[in-house]
Amino acid sequence: MKAVVFDWDGTLVDTLPAITRANAEVLQSFGVAYDDAAYRAAYSPDWRSMYRRLGVPVEQIEEAGWRWLGAYRSLMTEVQAFAGVEVAVRRLQEAGYLMGIVTAGDRPVVEHQLRATGLDAFFPVLVCGEDLPFAKPHPEPLRNALGQLGLEHDPDLVTYVGDAPDDMRMARTVGARGVGIVSILGHPDELAAAGASEVAESVAGWVIDFLGPAPETTG
Repeated sequence: MKAVVFDWDGTLVDTLPAITRANAEVLQSFGVAYDDAAYRAAYSPDWRSMYRRLGVPVEQIEEAGWRWLGAYRSLMTEVQAFAGVEVAVRRLQEAGYLMGIVTAGDRPVVEHQLRATGLDAFFPVLVCGEDLPFAKPHPEPLRNALGQLGLEHDPDLVTYVGDAPDDMRMARTVGARGVGIVSILGHPDELAAAGASEVAESVAGWVIDFLGPAPETTG
């Protein structure tokens, strides 16, 4: 393996509660009752497809996207990385692995969150939702990141880490190895069924399994 590419929301940072609440507000604004099971079943990083499946009128899909962004920005006033993430990605960097992020998130929001969490120094490659005309699980976002990493012809040397079944489907289509991180969007069996080579409870836990325990430091 030469590179590790990560999803952002729900994988590296604890943003899914705000994302879910913003989606609930958008649905309710269009007269669509929010149902947790229906939301999980319809969820996709391709938000246009998700809103169509949830019952938002086709002619109002773009408006739904703008409403969601406004709701999310008002809800997500402070972002935090999951416990152990900074140590984990630092260890991967020090071990010589190239790293990047492929997310469906809005670029200005994600760039702000990267700076706020101090994780921006670890990810020279960032592919966001509006960068391409295709959204996950379409393979093009990950292929674009592989091209920037110089590994477009070697997807088998790349691991993609994400928390949603569509993340695993994208990795499988590209030919990269998928690691599923359990979240409210991806239960272990769902991630495995979507193509995950392995499933972990957290990024920090996966890196410990992969690299071994972090060496102890002395003062």
